Amino acid sequence: MSGFLPVTPEEMRERGISQPDFVYITGDAYVDHPSFGVAIISRVLESHGYSVVIVSQPDWKTDTDFTKFGRPRLAFLVTGGNIDSMVAHYTSAKKKRSDDAYSPGNKAGRRPDRAVTVYCKKIRALYGKEVPILIGGLEASLRRFAHYDYWADKVFPSVLVDSDADLLSFGMGEHSMIEIADALNAGVPVTEITEVRGTCYLTTPDKTPFGSAECPSYQQCCENKEAYARATRIQYDQQDEVYGKRIIQRHGDKMLVQNPPAHSLTQEEFDALYKLPFMRTYHPMYEAEGGVPAIKEVRFSITHNRGCFGFCNFCSIALHQGRRMTMRSEESVLEEARLLTTFPDFKGYLHDVGGPTANFRHPSCEKQLKHGLCKGKKCLAPEPCKNLTVDHKDYLHLLRKLRAIPKIKRVFIRSGIRYDYLLADKDEEFFRELVRFHVSGQLKVAPEHCANNVLDAMGKPHIEAYKKFQKRFYELTKSMNMEQYLVPYLMSSHPGSTMRDAITLACFLKEEGIHPEQVQDFYPTPGTISTCMFYTGLDPYTLKPIYVPRSPKEKAEQRALLQYYKPENYPAIRAALRKAGRPDLIGSGAHCLVPAEAGKTPQNTRKPMQGKNRPSNTNGRPAHGNPHNPKKPLPPKGKKKP
Repeated sequence: MSGFLPVTPEEMRERGISQPDFVYITGDAYVDHPSFGVAIISRVLESHGYSVVIVSQPDWKTDTDFTKFGRPRLAFLVTGGNIDSMVAHYTSAKKKRSDDAYSPGNKAGRRPDRAVTVYCKKIRALYGKEVPILIGGLEASLRRFAHYDYWADKVFPSVLVDSDADLLSFGMGEHSMIEIADALNAGVPVTEITEVRGTCYLTTPDKTPFGSAECPSYQQCCENKEAYARATRIQYDQQDEVYGKRIIQRHGDKMLVQNPPAHSLTQEEFDALYKLPFMRTYHPMYEAEGGVPAIKEVRFSITHNRGCFGFCNFCSIALHQGRRMTMRSEESVLEEARLLTTFPDFKGYLHDVGGPTANFRHPSCEKQLKHGLCKGKKCLAPEPCKNLTVDHKDYLHLLRKLRAIPKIKRVFIRSGIRYDYLLADKDEEFFRELVRFHVSGQLKVAPEHCANNVLDAMGKPHIEAYKKFQKRFYELTKSMNMEQYLVPYLMSSHPGSTMRDAITLACFLKEEGIHPEQVQDFYPTPGTISTCMFYTGLDPYTLKPIYVPRSPKEKAEQRALLQYYKPENYPAIRAALRKAGRPDLIGSGAHCLVPAEAGKTPQNTRKPMQGKNRPSNTNGRPAHGNPHNPKKPLPPKGKKKP
């Protein structure tokens, strides 16, 4: 019998199941690996004695896939997959993608737009209101309140309203899922399951619980952008498992109720999760199509933590996983590493030992364990908090143990390193070993921008931290007689970024010798603080106006400036420079970004940037140059952010 959960009625019957407890419908291909939410929730349910069958990427235009297992005994579970279905389908320019890493053969089009809603409506049409529907995963989690939908350019109601589901599980759902399953199994009607942390439900105003934090209503969020901004702040301020209150938001004649966030897994629970019998690969039914590409990056990678107190404004983690850190024990990580060395395709390389942020292995401070995380404040930006606990000893010890395991040749760190957190550590031992042992030629870091006003809008540290890190990285690299490079992630058109800021960034890249092959244009995904800024033009924490690049032309020009060295971008860059009053950057001068058009001489109306407006070169060589020969830069190819 296959170790995978049943994907056909025949496999279900082979397990002696006549009616499954749960039918799990997902917009992704079925990959039984702990990096995939469906795998985690299905295996957790299985470990508690519940039967689960998987319907992956069903054909939503017919009934067959939704009826092949019949009605589940307890409920349908529905998720769009590991990422939002609209992000899976469209670029930030709203162009249709031609590939999908979560689909077999990397082929797009295997799921509908707004998959959660489409799947739920199909189930309701087939089974009526009698069967409970529970929704979860990133798409449902980040759309749980009234939210701006970038692709439709309007505010949508909670996905609970649109989908007609009964319950929504937000965040990491292990605790809430088992509590719901046990209640359903005990015969509790789904309409009476209203006290589970980490869930949302709809009720009538007269049954709304007292003592809740109330957001402006869906109608108010549609009509008033300041109301939308205030709602966003309330949602983030209460996203804490220590002090978070219930949140309510009226949707017409219904009231959306969000219970406080679920408690994080204990370390023992986190360890137990990774002992579940995952097959750690995609289902063999995809072999003929070339498999599922998303497994490649995670098959020989290890997750040692959850959560992120870095709290960047454009990131969904704060509203989904949360800012509280959960860590696996050292022995749990080592046990997984030893298991990976037994796989026949293991070549001796652990691709990553990380998580949302690789070098976080402690809570941000002792205070947050008892009192929760500070509302409206960040632990690291614009500067590290004075209460921040900075210690890499535990992570360093873990990495040393991993390097010592037989059959392991190298241990790399490819998920995000917070260089500002690293710099705050007075002990440089981790930094040295990072450079010596854990960089695979290139280390990806995320300065995102160089204009500090834009970095403030992003919730990122100021550029001085990156310059300091870059300088020391190359000093260490050179002292170790190694050739390694930094690959910075960069973002164009984030709220707060004017054309002048984009020009400042282009000048910074030129002076530092950075030639990014790909850059990430800001993508307004549901639920983030940055998306709130994009829609409202307001900072939700101050309610002050913030500049937002909106037109496709301006966004294209800002993006082109980050790749100033590409001839195909010259016309757009010249137009942007003239419009911004910076024709002095057109021509053959050392400071110029693009050459003049053939037969034309630019009118240099200004001197080159000087002083604080001109980024300085902190180490006397290009950031991507050869550290042993500054005059011979060897720029590596940057990669696009996931």
